[in-house]
Parts: sequence; C-alpha cells; structure tokens
Amino acid sequence: MKLSEKAEFNRIINEIKSDSKSMKMKDFIQHGRVTTYDHCIRVAAISFWIAKKLKLNCNLDSLVKGAFLHDYYLYDWHDYKGAKLHGFHHPEVAMRNAFRDFGLTKKEANIIKSHMWPLTLRSVPASKEAVLVCIADKISSTKETLTER
Repeated sequence: MKLSEKAEFNRIINEIKSDSKSMKMKDFIQHGRVTTYDHCIRVAAISFWIAKKLKLNCNLDSLVKGAFLHDYYLYDWHDYKGAKLHGFHHPEVAMRNAFRDFGLTKKEANIIKSHMWPLTLRSVPASKEAVLVCIADKISSTKETLTER
C-alpha cells in the first residue's frame, strides 16, 4: 500500500479500532492464534487494498467500517454451544452489535450481514463493498487457518 493510501486507511479506521468496545475483540481467537480484532483489521486492509488496486468507485468509509465490524459478535465461538452453526448465525449477531454500538448505514449493515455468503444464502452482498469484504474475509481466514497455528 502506498504511503498516501496507508494514511487514508488509518484516517478511516483509527477511531473505530481504538474504541474500547472494539478492543473487546482482542479477547477472542478467530483462527489459529489470530484474535478477532487482528482478523478484522486484516480484512479491512485487504478490502481497502483491493478497492484501490482495482480503482473501484467505492464508499471507502463504509467499506472499512463494515469490514472492521464484520465479526463483531463478541463471544468465543470455540466455546459457543452452537459452534457448528456459528458460521450461519454470527453475521446477524455482529450486525446487531455493531448497529447498537456504532450505528450503521444500510450498506454497512449489508456488508456485515452478507460477509459469509454463499454459506448464508439469504444474505447476499448488495454492493461492491460487500462483495469485497466477502472476498477479503475468505482470503484472510484461509491464510490464518493454514499458516498461523
């Protein structure tokens, strides 16, 4: 990422990533040894990088906010009683939590709710931003699962 792009990304993400409510994601492991907080920053960075690289006309603020909050479900899914169904349910939980704690636009809500598509068949990405986060999440999750144990 170019220095100017890094500055733009940091301008967008800094306030929300340093909020005490966001910091709760540091208490939970996402994949391998990676915390949910670190995973969400990676997904936001990958989404932002793809949008810039492909010169997509996106709402970068909504893209980064939705990407950062896409797994804002705030529980340890490894200990969750319905862990096998976590992939189906956590997007809705994350969206409700993010709406409650940070407020969301309709686009941001869809980014969060649809990030597990096609697993969540009824929650289809409705914007370029949502598609980017869906792709970036799969890239990040795969890397974390395979290499960060």
